[in-house]
Amino acid sequence: MDHHAPKLLLFARQQSRCEADAQDVVQEAIVESWQRQTDNAPPPLSLVFATIRRRAIDLARSQERRTRRETVAQTSPECWFDHAAEDRERVRLIQAALGQLPAMYREVITLRIWGELTYAELAEVLGVPVNTAASRYRYGLDELRKLTKEVLT
Repeated sequence: MDHHAPKLLLFARQQSRCEADAQDVVQEAIVESWQRQTDNAPPPLSLVFATIRRRAIDLARSQERRTRRETVAQTSPECWFDHAAEDRERVRLIQAALGQLPAMYREVITLRIWGELTYAELAEVLGVPVNTAASRYRYGLDELRKLTKEVLT
């Protein structure tokens, strides 16, 4: 293959849009051609050229699809970012911050927000006065804000 490398690269340059793509196509074609061989003999040169051609066509099509997607994204900026991914990251950060809170604050916040309990119900569940449940919730939220302030802003 060392002997044929200049010919293969020249052909790949004609088939692709830039030098880097041509080098990638040649490398992938040689590997693929060798893998297709059932014996240890080098693959026929015609097979390598055909594989380069096919790989270059696949690469061009892929680049064209990407260009079309990027053009569409530029015309509709609301599609640029996956808001669901941002939300998942925000949830992960909040969960990590909740894990850093003292247990009494974490417990009250979890029960109040996700359990949708009132302060009276919180007091009953925790066995504390209503004012204590409310103050733990308020102090817990303050701590949570401090922990997430730098990350979420």
